[in-house]
Amino acid sequence: MSSQIDHLLNETRRFAPSPEFAADAVATADLYAQADADRDGFWAEQARSLHWHTPFTQVLDWTNPPFARWFADGELNVAYNCLDRHVAAGNGDRVALLWEGEPGDERRITYAELTEEVKRTANVLEELGIGVGDRVAIYLPMIPEAIAAMLAVARIGAIHSVIFGGFSADSLRSRIDDAGAKLVITADGGYRKGRVSPLKPAVDQALGDRGAGPQESVEHVLVVRRTENDISWTEGRDIWWHEAVAAASSEHEARPFPAENPLFILYTSGTTGKPKGILHTSGGYLTQAAFTNRVVHDLHPASDVFWCTADIGWITGHSYVTYGPLANGATQVLYEGTPDTPHPGRWWELVETYGVTILYTAPTAIRSFMKLGREIPQKFDLSSLRLLGSVGEPINPEAWMWYRSIIGGETAPIVDTWWQTETGAIMVSALPGVTETKPGSAQVPLPGIGIDVVDDEGTHVGNGNGGLLVITQPWPSMLRGIWGDPERFVETYWEKFHDKGFYFAGDGARLDEDGDVWFLGRVDDVMNVSGHRLSTTEIESALVGNEAVAEAAVVGAADETTGQAVVAFCVLKESFLKAHDVDGIVDILRRWVGEQIGPIARPRDVYIVTELPKTRSGKIMRRLLRDVAEGREVGDTTTLADTMVMSTIQSKITEK
Repeated sequence: MSSQIDHLLNETRRFAPSPEFAADAVATADLYAQADADRDGFWAEQARSLHWHTPFTQVLDWTNPPFARWFADGELNVAYNCLDRHVAAGNGDRVALLWEGEPGDERRITYAELTEEVKRTANVLEELGIGVGDRVAIYLPMIPEAIAAMLAVARIGAIHSVIFGGFSADSLRSRIDDAGAKLVITADGGYRKGRVSPLKPAVDQALGDRGAGPQESVEHVLVVRRTENDISWTEGRDIWWHEAVAAASSEHEARPFPAENPLFILYTSGTTGKPKGILHTSGGYLTQAAFTNRVVHDLHPASDVFWCTADIGWITGHSYVTYGPLANGATQVLYEGTPDTPHPGRWWELVETYGVTILYTAPTAIRSFMKLGREIPQKFDLSSLRLLGSVGEPINPEAWMWYRSIIGGETAPIVDTWWQTETGAIMVSALPGVTETKPGSAQVPLPGIGIDVVDDEGTHVGNGNGGLLVITQPWPSMLRGIWGDPERFVETYWEKFHDKGFYFAGDGARLDEDGDVWFLGRVDDVMNVSGHRLSTTEIESALVGNEAVAEAAVVGAADETTGQAVVAFCVLKESFLKAHDVDGIVDILRRWVGEQIGPIARPRDVYIVTELPKTRSGKIMRRLLRDVAEGREVGDTTTLADTMVMSTIQSKITEK
């Protein structure tokens, strides 16, 4: 595959659905017409695919914007929809989770077995005094108990706050404190990169700091035994999961709760500023999570093996590991470890072992695999894969093409999805079997979703132009607020276009000549160079389009002459390093960007580095790179997956 790209946003390279795929696709073209003709009726039809203990009669209540209510007079139980109803339908023996731990241990858990575990856990929670509306913090590795814990909390009408297992004690403490959690569910540890990553000690530290804080609300800590590392124990507070759950009754009735009953709080990853506790409720969220999982991922529950590689600590893990797939009765892979342990082909080994048919992962991971070279995935049989998905950030055309060619065997459709923690579920994506796809474009809003690209006054920019992405109508899985701070909710998301009622997503986008959406990254990642607005995503995409570059991050640094200057940090491909002398590569890359975009975008500085600073969710922390580019002391690095990365980058800058 040539590394040359015809143009950064190549709108002529298209891939039509194959007739064979389209013939069996879940999605059909008439979904758009149905939604356009009767939007409320369309979402009501999707909601009725769930089990409602009390059927709803009202679809949307938008009398007090921006505080929406969906299916508000209906009642359902989220866990029942994910578990009991599949068992009742005769699918109890279907495998729900194909779990593999990083050391290679594995478990196959059926819907009947997972239902029993959740019922027992729900009884334990109620015995510990957890009731409707109480908050439960979950701080676990990617093990089946994490899924069971989320569903058990949902089953009894409580609210879970899942906290990513890589966060520090301070981050854990602030989230427990903000939510006022009564219970923490954790493990002694988990496995990561071949080592035990202790979790219980971080909980002890978070709860042990005396003063106003978490210890005021937390009454118990429920501990899963996973790694058997030494941990401290507080009698009366700490309880072993395996002892309590095994002793509990396997009988538990799933009571119905109102559709607007809060389901979870999820804190934004905290790459900048104070984390926000995003609040989601039950009926609307589950409706859109299940619908989008079904049509975007072309999910056939009886035959597919679905694998979303996200951690449950992020929204993707909530919607497309726990709630969407289980509501649809799917079989899915759950993996505890990292993609490069114990060898760099581990993911592809799992695809081959479990016959994965649908893979949903992040562009960051794809570019990391590109860096290592195609020979690693080509050692494994990936022929079971029939659909590929991308999530988390815009995917550059070069990575899109590599993903399709090397992982998808030139045939698997790619769905490049845009959504946020706040939106709860996918909002913009191709529909496989329907949409003619373009490498690098997220394409079109899903049926029933209102999306536009507007200028600063909220006016539609028209095809061929860029601007600000807005959501123009309420949607079922929308956030219902920021926990404990309704004013911040209004100010953050609705104030900019309050007169038009638009939700402002914070992302820049452009519409191509067909009206398809191309995301340009966060608006705060737009640089102003000599009066020209340049997107970091555009320049990063151009850099990765060069045969030498595996990953790139671009920031704007203060410049006396131009206002801001483009500064790029590039990771080179292993294959390129083996075959080429890299002397002069900086000048080559500067010229390359000028040729691809224009002289105004040519980086002032290009730094060749071995890694980029990323959070555990794979997001690049450009804030830290901006500190380096402007010669400032580097800010807080506690949320980085590898805190040593910034020291290495700074040493490279110093050398130069």
